[in-house]
Amino acid sequence: MKITIEDLQPGEEEEIILRCHQIDPELMRAINAHKVRRTMLVAYKDEEIHRISPNDVFYIESLDNKTLLYCEREVYESRQKLYELEEALALGDFLRVSKSAILNLRKIKSLIPAFSGRLEAILRNNARVPISRHYVRELKNTLGI
Repeated sequence: MKITIEDLQPGEEEEIILRCHQIDPELMRAINAHKVRRTMLVAYKDEEIHRISPNDVFYIESLDNKTLLYCEREVYESRQKLYELEEALALGDFLRVSKSAILNLRKIKSLIPAFSGRLEAILRNNARVPISRHYVRELKNTLGI
């Protein structure tokens, strides 16, 4: 595959052109991940409104009727429901891993087996996220394992 990058003149609009015989699933995931990265999530912490890049989110959890965005060191609250965030982030590297959690697959450091066919994801910030048995197969397929 050949990659060409051209410098733009001032005022020219950036664009990405893909020329290929067939769009494979990996290329489609990269395209969709790029779209999601340009999206910002609105979150709240200490009476302040924050705009959070999906790339900064390690996982999202619904807990006690609140939707929480866990970043490397901070936790924010979203006013969106978990299913709404799942739909908004579905094109990127996010995957539902339980009834109450969505995981950013790029933040996984390792996976370890747990009881009853479940897994546990160890994230790059050393947070641990349980993966329900119901979602293990989809996770493995998505990760190619």
